[in-house]
Amino acid sequence: MKLAMIGLGKMGMGMTRRLLAHKQQVVAFDVNPEAVKAAVDAGAEGASSLEDAVALLGAKQRITWLMLPSGDVTTTALQQLAALLGAGDIVVEGGNSNYKQSMERATMLRYKGIQMLDVGVSGGIWGEANGFNLMAGGDETAFQALAPIMKALAPKDGVQRVGPSGAGHFAKMVHNGIEYGMMQAIAEGYELMQAKHEFSIDLAELSKLWMNGSVVRSWLLELAGRALKEDTNLDWVEPYVEDSGEGRWTVQEGIDLSVPLPVITLSLQMRFRSRQNDSFSARLLAALRNQFGGHKIHSKRGD
Repeated sequence: MKLAMIGLGKMGMGMTRRLLAHKQQVVAFDVNPEAVKAAVDAGAEGASSLEDAVALLGAKQRITWLMLPSGDVTTTALQQLAALLGAGDIVVEGGNSNYKQSMERATMLRYKGIQMLDVGVSGGIWGEANGFNLMAGGDETAFQALAPIMKALAPKDGVQRVGPSGAGHFAKMVHNGIEYGMMQAIAEGYELMQAKHEFSIDLAELSKLWMNGSVVRSWLLELAGRALKEDTNLDWVEPYVEDSGEGRWTVQEGIDLSVPLPVITLSLQMRFRSRQNDSFSARLLAALRNQFGGHKIHSKRGD
């Protein structure tokens, strides 16, 4: 099959190369000409604009797959595509957009007869080699029409239509919220083991051990072991943890539906704490302990 890949960042480029490796045809476009050139070098057909990308797809059912940052960039691209595409065409929105926006966008495109699938994509930079996990929301007919593309991108049993419009990005949102909690638990456990100096546990080797038969074995644990093998103390890493939005949306959804999400909520809060070089709340806590109990303060004044 032939499709246009719009957005050639780490994920979009990896998906492009995997599609090409599985004998699919790709028209590649990105606002960065160097990214387009890299895709062309890999075997894709380069486009200089969205208009050019759509024109290169031909006159049959045209398929465009967006791998763009959530928010205004994706909104603008979809508005432009709405003017360029027509009845029977399919748009796949593969970025990490809020599922509510995805539902609105699908309705907007449906008025023109354009079908939209919102597809949560997991697998990171390893997806090109191992396959991408795909969670699709939208019309069943559109999903089946893209079967060769989905099969090329995903590993065995790694793609599924999870529900109607919005369901794909909702599933990916919760997926990433769960990921927050799992990563936080690994980080806390390893910090505790590192602090037990008398045992001098080799954390990279322990990760390798746990990957063989342990109930906590996972890909995240394997990646933790890889990072620790490169640098046991991770001295090169600043203790600043970003969040990409899905964790916040997951917590807000829990509030809206009155569903308790204590682990995911606290893991999100810990990411916020990592960004504070000088925490006022921590300083106030220390001062309060001193006020009511005379507990020692580690003072910057030297007293």
